[in-house]
Parts: sequence; structure tokens; C-alpha cells
Amino acid sequence: MSNPSAGTSSKSKAGTSQPSETSFKRKRGVFQKDLQHMMYGFGDDSNPLPETVSLVEDIVVEYVTDLAHKAQDIGAKRGKLSVEDFLYLIRKDLPKLNRCTELLSMQEELKQARKAFEVDEEKLATLE
Repeated sequence: MSNPSAGTSSKSKAGTSQPSETSFKRKRGVFQKDLQHMMYGFGDDSNPLPETVSLVEDIVVEYVTDLAHKAQDIGAKRGKLSVEDFLYLIRKDLPKLNRCTELLSMQEELKQARKAFEVDEEKLATLE
């Protein structure tokens, strides 16, 4: 049995920043290879069914899009979108929050290391 209103439930909850379905056409299959590898890493078959990969892709894209729209709504109150808007949205999901903060701190460390490397390179160039 199929419920015809089931597919529209997430669309009806959309905020003001939600674009209409006709305004953006998403390329399907963009993330399929990555998702196949991730699914295999989490215990699925090395070649999962294309329908399964497509379904997982749809779920992931819908989640990320919904999260981005919610963050945009929060950021609109201040006039700009920031990382803190996303962290605020996932604050109750501790594993996601911890992973995001870990990745953000690693990004900052890499940025500092690149900056230090560029400074060292400039010093070497002036010595020669």
C-alpha cells in the first residue's frame, strides 16, 4: 500500500528559503561511487544494487539540503550564514557535533601549518 501524501510531508514543512522543486534540477548519480564505497565500508556488498545506492543518495541529498536551508533561515536573522549555524542545528546529535568540531580543528591546524610553510619558504627565498 502506498500513501500518496507520504512523499509531500517533508516538502510541506519547508521554510521560506526552500526553493520549489522546479527551480532546481539535481543531477542524479553524482555521489553514487562515493556512496558505494561508504556502504561497503559499513558492511554492505562491494557492488550494492543501483536502486539502493540511488535511494541512499536521495536520502543524503535531502538531509543535507534540509540542513542547509535551516541553517540559512537561522543565518538570515544575522544577515550571514556561518559554521556556527550548522553546529547549532546538530547540537543535540553529539557524535555529529564532536566529529564536526574535530574536523574544524583539523582544518584550522592544516591552515596554520600551510601558513608556517609559506613563511619558511619565503625566508629561504630571501636567503638565496
